[in-house]
Amino acid sequence: MAFDSALVLFWLKKTVSIMVQPPLAPLLLIVVGLLLAGRRRRGGLALAWLGVAATLLLSTPASVGWLLRGLETAPVVDAAGLRQAQAIVVLGAGKRRNAPEYGGETVNRLALERLRYAARLARTTGLPVLVSGGTPTGATAEAFLMKTAMEEDFRVPVRWMETASLDTRQNAEFSAPQLHAAGVRRILLVTHAAHMPRAQAAFEDAGLQVIPAPTAWLGGTGTGDQVLGELPGPTTAYAGWYAVHEWLGLLTYRLTR
Repeated sequence: MAFDSALVLFWLKKTVSIMVQPPLAPLLLIVVGLLLAGRRRRGGLALAWLGVAATLLLSTPASVGWLLRGLETAPVVDAAGLRQAQAIVVLGAGKRRNAPEYGGETVNRLALERLRYAARLARTTGLPVLVSGGTPTGATAEAFLMKTAMEEDFRVPVRWMETASLDTRQNAEFSAPQLHAAGVRRILLVTHAAHMPRAQAAFEDAGLQVIPAPTAWLGGTGTGDQVLGELPGPTTAYAGWYAVHEWLGLLTYRLTR
């Protein structure tokens, strides 16, 4: 088996990302703090309590909403934006590897949220669609699974597939040549609202004019599923993880631009 440096780098980044994001990062603070408390009680307990505080802050609607407000800045695309675009680009978000009802692998729920909105836009505008997503795991590129879902589940044809990318930067770098070859310069970019700042920057750096078409807001009024919406809960904890993930991703992108 040939050595794939890009894939190794991808998994290295994923591993580091998991280590510095919730829930693992706060848990590590708690564990390390408790281990240190036997020798340095005050310092160890302070570290452990810091982990507890981080867990609460990253699962509480008020603090998570604050994190999301700086990310979910792109408005809903309007009619003028739809008229300007020449194509729709929808970004992958991962696969569900154990999907026996679909014959093996399929797109995950995040990708489905993006595909659903992209399908609506395609039916409204008649614009051609590009799906982008590579093969970090398994034998099937995510873009192929996205194409299958678009065409079989949403009845929307896909004109282009980008099947080699492993991250947002590569989504843009590898999609741009196909679009440029077809004379496309202005795209409707479909991804999660919190992911849009990083995705838009990457596609603009690749030489495309981006009209943001965000979907699936995690912040704002009425986004929680809980009766006691101001208390920590699993829905908000997920949103907190996503917010931290995007802020770290945006910082990394800007530092390596």
